[in-house]
Amino acid sequence: MNKITLSAFFVLPALLTLSVFAKKPNVIVIMADDLGYGDVGCYGAKPKNLKTPHIDRLAKEGLKFTSGYCSASTCTPTRYSFLTGTYAFRGKNTGIAPPSSPLIIPQDIYTLPDMFKQGGYKTAVVGKWHLGLGSPGVGPQWNDDLKPGPLEIGFDYSFLLPTTNDRVPQVYVENHRVLNLDPKDPLWVGKKKPSPDHPTGVTHRHTLKMDWSHGHNSTIHNGISRIGFYTGGHAARFRDEDLADKWVEKSKEWIGKNKDQPFFLFFASHDLHVPRIPHERFRGKSGMSYRGDVIVQLDWCVGEIVKYLKKEGLEKDTMIVFCSDNGPVGDDGYKDEALEKMGDHRAAGPYSGGKYSVLEGGTRTPFITYWPGTIKPGVSDEMVCTIDLATSLANHIKVSIPKDACLDSLDVMDALLGKKGAKGRAHLVQQDNGRGNNYGYRVGNWKLQRHDSKKKRNVVVNQKLANTPAPRYALFDLSKDAQEKKNVAEQNPEVLKRMTEELQKIIDDGRSR
Repeated sequence: MNKITLSAFFVLPALLTLSVFAKKPNVIVIMADDLGYGDVGCYGAKPKNLKTPHIDRLAKEGLKFTSGYCSASTCTPTRYSFLTGTYAFRGKNTGIAPPSSPLIIPQDIYTLPDMFKQGGYKTAVVGKWHLGLGSPGVGPQWNDDLKPGPLEIGFDYSFLLPTTNDRVPQVYVENHRVLNLDPKDPLWVGKKKPSPDHPTGVTHRHTLKMDWSHGHNSTIHNGISRIGFYTGGHAARFRDEDLADKWVEKSKEWIGKNKDQPFFLFFASHDLHVPRIPHERFRGKSGMSYRGDVIVQLDWCVGEIVKYLKKEGLEKDTMIVFCSDNGPVGDDGYKDEALEKMGDHRAAGPYSGGKYSVLEGGTRTPFITYWPGTIKPGVSDEMVCTIDLATSLANHIKVSIPKDACLDSLDVMDALLGKKGAKGRAHLVQQDNGRGNNYGYRVGNWKLQRHDSKKKRNVVVNQKLANTPAPRYALFDLSKDAQEKKNVAEQNPEVLKRMTEELQKIIDDGRSR
């Protein structure tokens, strides 16, 4: 054997090995909606009929985080920060989006899907959007092209529930158009009742198959009254019971078409958001009525995605991140027995608070990374957040993010992969909704609450919301007080001063990356 042949004999396997490790992973982010830290088996859910075997398998064979966060305790700001890598309180109109909101993410902002496209990926979002459609000052033109939207901020394909399902209209949007819309039956969406005899949850309450408890009493569709008004578009309207099946169907279809190149899929489930209307085959499966049933349905979706990846030989080439957009809530506008059937189930696990709150239960959620053959099974106490995925994955696939982009997204990729000695974030700002209301600021085991509203949004009995008076600043030691019940600000004035100043500096600096 000559020197050239000999060197090739040793070098070629090495190059092949490097190429395997250098391969860009497919990435699927499965984001649940209103799923609490304690809502799934692997995070301590106790009810015997509330089974989540597929999510539990991700945790058993992947990396389960005990300090995994979203950045806000409501859906629109979390989704904004997840896709932009920037805290939502820095943006405009980033509170919960109304039915006719224009696109909230400006087209000139660099986004997570932009980063993936720069890295040679195909990109898609399937499921709940709730980030607005259409131009500022105009909003969505429901009977025309719905743009700007996901395709204008980095996605190649989108199949959406345009807002959230307790808001009108109940139609699918594929790319720029309402799916199956008949031009002879145009869709109208508005804030005011279109005619005096228009049926609503108030005037026709006796016809509802799910009654409302507060606020969700305007236009009725599928026996459920919603926030806002709409008429027309009857051929385009969907059945609530079919949402989860449709997300799985369209996701499989898109993965199948794009499996020969790296892809990024944002699978944005609507489960467990209200109205909680599971498909008939999941009804009664959990023993906890509608809220429990949609957890079982969510788990089925996770199983279907993983099963399809296996079928296509993609499982070992795909990194899955499972997370939630905010913490849990019981009664969120409908009488669906969530409170009555909660029993001793603790949806937020050991934490207090939930959706709408800056307490830990509002933003600390299930967070799992799964990548067979790359991520070793384990549990991590490192602090990570959905806002970090942009910078972490960019550095992993060798994409340079502009300096003026992803202003609060930190590189915690080694922690996401479970590498030995890897560190997560050193600090995290949490917010409730919109801008300038209330903040949480965690550094190590210290947690600062800043209530600019002077009120604390708490979950006091079985996830039932209540506002209680609160000092502007309060300090807690999470290692001794996970419930955030004992304010230790007076005993630790130096820590309070330091964290108060640090939080204000992060806000004032306009960035933390």
